[in-house]
Amino acid sequence: MNAHDALQSIRLQTGFAPLGEAIGNLTIGKGTLQGQSAFVALMENRLASGSFGVAECDKLASLLRVAASQHTPMLLYLDSAGARVTQGLPALGAFRRMFRSACELVRSGTPLIAVPGTHCYGGASMLAALASKRYFCDNTQFAMSGPSILAQAAGGSALDEMFRAIAQATIGAESRIKRGLENVAFSDAIAVPAPCHATQRHRDLRVESKARVTAAEKIQRKDLALLYPAGYEIQESEGVLSGEARYDETTVAVLGVVNRKPLGIQQAWAFADRIWRLKEAPPARLHVLVDCDSHSAALDDERMMLSGYVVDVALALAELSAAGTLVECIVLGTLGGGAYVALAAPVSQVSVVYGAQIQLLPGKAIASILGENVDSQHEIDDYVAAGVAERELRIGMVPAGASPGKA
Repeated sequence: MNAHDALQSIRLQTGFAPLGEAIGNLTIGKGTLQGQSAFVALMENRLASGSFGVAECDKLASLLRVAASQHTPMLLYLDSAGARVTQGLPALGAFRRMFRSACELVRSGTPLIAVPGTHCYGGASMLAALASKRYFCDNTQFAMSGPSILAQAAGGSALDEMFRAIAQATIGAESRIKRGLENVAFSDAIAVPAPCHATQRHRDLRVESKARVTAAEKIQRKDLALLYPAGYEIQESEGVLSGEARYDETTVAVLGVVNRKPLGIQQAWAFADRIWRLKEAPPARLHVLVDCDSHSAALDDERMMLSGYVVDVALALAELSAAGTLVECIVLGTLGGGAYVALAAPVSQVSVVYGAQIQLLPGKAIASILGENVDSQHEIDDYVAAGVAERELRIGMVPAGASPGKA
């Protein structure tokens, strides 16, 4: 069944009753699934490729919180390219807030079902990846990056027929259903699934990723010495930092990805695995250090359904935060895209080292979407106003003994 027919089927089989007027691309409502009351959110491609703007994010976040508090199953239809690029930082901040609510809904054990529409890219694919079950339409394309960005990363053109065939074979519905992981073909009988525990998702992804184990190497960096003048012991393995540091007269656990490479499945799985290990004996504080401009746009990563691996990191951090750990994400260089959402949504605070940058997407990716380059240089006041970060760290620029934080 194609996405258009699937949307009509959802309305009919749930007895969809709207709750208020549509907001942008989003219409929310109530219905029933297998005799149970359910919330239904329909994200349609009415404007800007069905993207999530600030208004849509805030409205959906409210519904997610209500569904979690009432433990009412929720069905998402997502024909969307993700966060609205034209709204810039405010859209990113709003998506952060909304995705936090989605993670909390999953953590609450409330059933979440997703139906990806014709296009389900970026943050929309991350929302779908949170679901316990995904129903794919015949013409669905599902990926962290749309075809134009995938083509750019591969050095090709999204208009080239050969590349289009490769992309379809990689991110089309048939390939997703073959991957398993609760991906099935759409039917006229959508079931309410049992919640899937986040640790089981992580184990399932491990079988898929075949992550290499490499020897740990001790790390010495100038920025770390400035951030932790009282000392640190940090090592790197599989592209992931782990260790301890002295900060504000206390010891904090440290994890991170700072090799400036886009976040792919191998690194994402290894990163999430370190977080899950910490949850066995949760530390009081954790610093997540990042210099990672975005998620990967490599076809090899998309073949494995990268969205699931990025979401694995987010759920691991959400679980650790819920266990009582105060988690702070510290941006040492650049952070954006799905990597930003996964790391920023579940944590208590995002801090930006002076000179570091948070971006919706890398400049080339934005140019491929908008057809023009957009200046992504921002100041801390911009980040705070948009809700993408809470403070700036002026390390190396304050007197010894003074707090590096700036509200």
